[in-house]
Amino acid sequence: MATLTVPGADLYYEATGSGPALLLIAGGADDGRDFGGVTEDLARHFTVVTYDTRGISRSRLHHPVDQVSIETEVDDALRVLSQVTDAMAHVCGTSAGAQIALALAARRPDRVASVIAHEPPAVLLLPVDDPRRDLLHRVVDAYREQGLHAAQQAFAVGAGLGGPARSDEPPFESEAGATAMQDKLTRMQGNFEFFIAHRMGPIGDYLPDLEALRNLHDRIAIGVGAASQRQLAHDTGLALAAALDQQPVVFPGGHPGYATHPQGFARALHHAVLSCSPTR
Repeated sequence: MATLTVPGADLYYEATGSGPALLLIAGGADDGRDFGGVTEDLARHFTVVTYDTRGISRSRLHHPVDQVSIETEVDDALRVLSQVTDAMAHVCGTSAGAQIALALAARRPDRVASVIAHEPPAVLLLPVDDPRRDLLHRVVDAYREQGLHAAQQAFAVGAGLGGPARSDEPPFESEAGATAMQDKLTRMQGNFEFFIAHRMGPIGDYLPDLEALRNLHDRIAIGVGAASQRQLAHDTGLALAAALDQQPVVFPGGHPGYATHPQGFARALHHAVLSCSPTR
């Protein structure tokens, strides 16, 4: 457990295990604790690095901010990674964290041995007539005009969260998965306002650099959840995989499968990393 001072913030991070570095980047209102269930298994094979993005949970800002740019998000991730290793590392991001992971890989391929992007909300890859392309901006507008509760409702409905199960698998892998999900939801409530106000717009505006990602060849994999079909982030994941001419990797659970199905998610992630080999 450590804190890294970067321009404008103190970033909380942890590193555990041994072997090549694997950087895990959490979603927008989530923090590094979301990966607690997967870290135990992955730490047998990797030095697992987790952190709280700036303004989230234990990573404190030095002063108020307007918007946190994707460039700042990438710089933060690189600074955390550099505290652990100077070598190429594996990077896995989920949701908003997947957008950061994709931007990091596109801009610094020399630091990335593989990148696994789990359900990135790359809304600009959706068809031009898909109303969800501007969902994240509509959520931000709802927050500014009507407050946090209205924004949360708009996000949940627009992203297709909740509703009937879309998979025959159990909603939780074990009691531990159910507990982890409840803890995650509690932490999210404390972070959601900062995410909407300062991070959601830039995350939604980021269009992955398809040319740069294609140049990564077999170093990249796009993941989707087994139980998140027809949800926004599942569909954007499929759109990115299609744009890269790839078959998506299916992870257990839905959008938060790393919390609800940690052991299965860890196995799928380990396999995805092993399937991606760096080309030089």
